[in-house]
Amino acid sequence: MSKTNFQLIYVLPNLFTASSAFIGVISMIAASKGEFEKAAWLIFLSLIFDGLDGRIARLTHTTSKFGVEFDSLADIIAFGAAPAMLLYFCCGHEYGRFGSLVSAMFVVFGAIRLARFNVMAPQSEPSVFVGVPIPTAAVFIAVWILMFQEYSVLKEYSVYIMISTLFVSLLMVSNIRYPSFKKVDLKKANVLKILILMIVAFSLLYLYPTEGIAILITVYLFYGPFRALFFVLLRKKRKI
Repeated sequence: MSKTNFQLIYVLPNLFTASSAFIGVISMIAASKGEFEKAAWLIFLSLIFDGLDGRIARLTHTTSKFGVEFDSLADIIAFGAAPAMLLYFCCGHEYGRFGSLVSAMFVVFGAIRLARFNVMAPQSEPSVFVGVPIPTAAVFIAVWILMFQEYSVLKEYSVYIMISTLFVSLLMVSNIRYPSFKKVDLKKANVLKILILMIVAFSLLYLYPTEGIAILITVYLFYGPFRALFFVLLRKKRKI
């Protein structure tokens, strides 16, 4: 492989990272114009580019410290600032300082989550995330904004998405464990269960894509606190 080709391969994953950040900025511009549905789908598009950059870097063996840091900076734009602005322009502005606070806290806690992930990455378990990943939190906001656009009756309850966003922001910097699905246990005993869950999930997404994503992401987010609470109660019961 020539030196020129090697340099081009090195640039390729960072190009996807840059695209993710670029789309995040376009999403913010769309949100400022009141194009909330477009802004939400652009966040999903950023998620695709964000997923591709790391995989391409690993496939081409071009992973670097620069790429890791650049990815974090892109994530805070695409999955921190973009969903925060979408939330604020869509319904947060109706709540004055509280709306501003929720949007700002989402970005700040998202940045802390990314910084902590970069520090903990070498020692972290590949099967779990400590705290909610910022792309997951961004998808939560984007998909519920889409639900608000699809079902106008939900707009009367916009305060609940504000409170939920604040809760999700706290989950990002919590020590609650979430499954990462990076390494799925494919032992014979688990294959059938995984297959059935995947069929149910994809069927739901096929019939009701927006509603399906909203349900799945909400269940995933609340799974962590309920699981943590269950283990706390179980420990107390054993001590009695």
